[in-house]
Amino acid sequence: MDFRVKSIARIRRFPSAQDGLRAMAQSAPQAEAMAASWIESARPMAAQVYALRRRIATITVAVLAGLLFLHVMFGANGMVVYKQKRAEYESLQKRIVQAQKENDLYVQQIHGLKTEEKAIEKEAREQLRYARAGEYVYVPPAPVNPVPLNHSAKK
Repeated sequence: MDFRVKSIARIRRFPSAQDGLRAMAQSAPQAEAMAASWIESARPMAAQVYALRRRIATITVAVLAGLLFLHVMFGANGMVVYKQKRAEYESLQKRIVQAQKENDLYVQQIHGLKTEEKAIEKEAREQLRYARAGEYVYVPPAPVNPVPLNHSAKK
C-alpha cells in the first residue's frame, strides 16, 4: 500500500481551539436570540402552570392517595389477601379442632379396649363375628351390583 501524499491540498487540517472559540463567538448572538424566543414562547405556559399550582398540587395529592389506597387494598399484603389468609386460617383451625376431637375419640376407644372387658367383647362380636354358646350371628348379604344392559359403562 502506498501512503505517500500526492497533493498537499488534499491534506485536511484540524481546526485549532482558537478557531472553535471564534466560531462560537460569532454565533453567540444568534444562540441568544433563539434562546430568548424559546423563553418567550414558554412564558405563557409557565404563567398558566404557576396560576394553577394549587390545583395541580391537589390533583397530585389525590392521585397519590388513590394509589396508596389501591396498594393497601390490593397489594401483595393488602386487605383482600389478608381476608383470604384469615379465612384459610379459620378453616384450618376448624380442621385442627375436628382432628383433635377424632383423636380423643380414638384414644378413648383404645383405652376402653385395653381396660374394659365389655368393650373388648363388643369389638369381638362386631368385627370378628364371635358369639357366645347358643347365640346366632346374623350376617347381612353383600350388596349385589346390577349388571348394566349395555356395555357402555365399561368403556
